[in-house]
Amino acid sequence: MITKEEFISRIKSGCTAVCEAEAELTEIDARFGDADHGLTMVKICNAISDALDDADGNIKEALDDAAMAVMSLNGGSAVPLWNTWLDGMQEGAPEADETDVAGLKAIFERAFEELDDMSGAKVGDKTMMDALIPATEAISSYGGNDESELFALAAEAAAAGAENSKNFPSKFGRAKSYGDKTIGTPDAGAMSMAYFFRGMSR
Repeated sequence: MITKEEFISRIKSGCTAVCEAEAELTEIDARFGDADHGLTMVKICNAISDALDDADGNIKEALDDAAMAVMSLNGGSAVPLWNTWLDGMQEGAPEADETDVAGLKAIFERAFEELDDMSGAKVGDKTMMDALIPATEAISSYGGNDESELFALAAEAAAAGAENSKNFPSKFGRAKSYGDKTIGTPDAGAMSMAYFFRGMSR
């Protein structure tokens, strides 16, 4: 079982990992984007962390607080994407102060369903989904009952997916206009998602 406090700690660790990578995310985004992804992700992660610090409800309510905090932010295409993902998390979360591996699977599967409905991007489209889809698949296919192992496998899959995004041309956003020139550069959104899962696995 994982308590609400332990789950919140993992999410905040994910946020810290993303914030620590701000310079790298900005540099990647500057090549073919607006050079604002690092700053936007720091805003998102700070909003999540602050909301979770103040959350006094159960797991579902804490995740809802985090989603609402992100929804209130301005700027950056990542904001509505992360808000949708977090909102999906709370929809899949239990109204309880602890959960198990099956509960974690439900949280992340529902989160992906919500974001997939909004985004429609697939692996190879060079978006955050290049990291999120493999991570979600790793969570869904996990057959054990150790949440630490589950998060480690998700982080490994997300990192591999973000690295693999180098091999594709961009198909979304401003970078789309650069086409094959974007091959060789990872997607900033995929990288931030990979850092988030890496932090969650710590």
